[in-house]
Amino acid sequence: RMKNKTLIFSLLFVIMNLAAQAQNVEMADTMRSNGKIFVVVVVAAVVSIVLSIYMISIDKKVSKLEKKVNETK
Repeated sequence: RMKNKTLIFSLLFVIMNLAAQAQNVEMADTMRSNGKIFVVVVVAAVVSIVLSIYMISIDKKVSKLEKKVNETK
């Protein structure tokens, strides 16, 4: 059963990879020539940083709650 899932995911990955390579990259070239690609990179970086900070804060809160629960036992 596990082999079937692995095979399905592998085939899906190959198909998605081929589809991504076949796409036209005119939009990326246009954005690069206009200098807007840097805006996209900065926005992606900011979103990644914010999500990382949020995940770290959630992890700290959960750890604090786990510690509190373990102390009451």
